[in-house]
Amino acid sequence: MSLTIFGLVVVTFMVVMYALERRGRIFIALFALGCLLSGLYGVLAGAWPFGVAEGVWAVVAWRRYRDAGGRD
Repeated sequence: MSLTIFGLVVVTFMVVMYALERRGRIFIALFALGCLLSGLYGVLAGAWPFGVAEGVWAVVAWRRYRDAGGRD
């Protein structure tokens, strides 16, 4: 049950950060963190392909954060 709650919280966090990305680059970094955490959830839940896909999204988001420069 606690793994399900963890998954609900991190996926919700990730989606909210994605929705807020245009408000500042910090939200892009937080989205990347959300992707990492949801990937961890996927691995812990036994859905490793989901975990790998979220890891890839985390790398993409981090690169977007880095490339956004000082645009806050």
